[in-house]
Amino acid sequence: MVAISWAVIRFKAGAIALTAFLGVTLGSYAGPAVSAQSGVYPSKAITVINPWTAGGASDAIARPLLQRMSDVIGQSVILENMPGANGTIGAAKAARANPDGYTLFLAHVGPMSISPALQELPYNPTRDFEPITQIVSSPIVLVSRPDLKFTSVNDLLNYARTHPGKLSYGSVGVGSTTHLAGEMLAQLGKVSLLHVPYKGDSQISTDLIGGQIEFAFINIAAAMSLMKDGRVTGLAITTLKRSSVLPELPTVAETLPGFEVNSWYGMVAPKGTPKPIIDKLYTTLHGILMEPETKSRLQSMGLEAEGTTPDDYASKIKQDSERWAKLVKSVGVSLK
Repeated sequence: MVAISWAVIRFKAGAIALTAFLGVTLGSYAGPAVSAQSGVYPSKAITVINPWTAGGASDAIARPLLQRMSDVIGQSVILENMPGANGTIGAAKAARANPDGYTLFLAHVGPMSISPALQELPYNPTRDFEPITQIVSSPIVLVSRPDLKFTSVNDLLNYARTHPGKLSYGSVGVGSTTHLAGEMLAQLGKVSLLHVPYKGDSQISTDLIGGQIEFAFINIAAAMSLMKDGRVTGLAITTLKRSSVLPELPTVAETLPGFEVNSWYGMVAPKGTPKPIIDKLYTTLHGILMEPETKSRLQSMGLEAEGTTPDDYASKIKQDSERWAKLVKSVGVSLK
């Protein structure tokens, strides 16, 4: 009887210590990842799968954030680049990972909300992941060649109406946000545009400056550099709100209501990851994203820190999935 009582005391003590560390109440949950027997979370390094190539925008967003996360939680947080197939290769691996909080996914609107509408995938963003938080909103900038003398979205649309099918734009590939932004512009503006797919941002910028294409949707960091040098003309921002670093640029939605392209990044975990771990990760990331230094760094890249709750982020993924599926179906884009 004494031995049994001592075991009960030890279990309760372990549960209390774990509850204090996670900052949540465990209640009746007895999952193995956060039970008293397994110790506190995290007790070893965490891997975050990045579905894009090293050295790109995703690395610039994630690496400083994960370093700060490592400082806060006291364990290494490792970024593992796994590019390919518009981000879906990395997403598929993350979806199959053990749901113990030690493998996370640097989610992006592409593999989470766009790709499911374009092709059959080995994962389902809603069924196979637990949302943690949206990290940033990432505007794309609509830019044109300076020699065309466009100063607004209406200028571009009026030119397209008088030159049907002649106004060309570059994208980083079929089904990408930069491609579908052009499709949305054509649909809402009731114009015909010529899509020219490329393999990367740098090729788009080179051909835009060289006169091979007329306009493009490019990431905000590249756009700011090219606009500063006068090599392109910035016309509008694709998010619903104006950018804090380019406040002079209107949103496309100010001309075409309903237009929104938000190339957001977030953090998700494999489905089945215990809620106390999700809550712990959300609290950690939210706190880091609200730090003035983090906000300032992201704003210098043209990004807006978010730190939304898991429920709000789940709603964002669902809403964007429905919106992109509707557009993809209406314009007939497919990778199947």
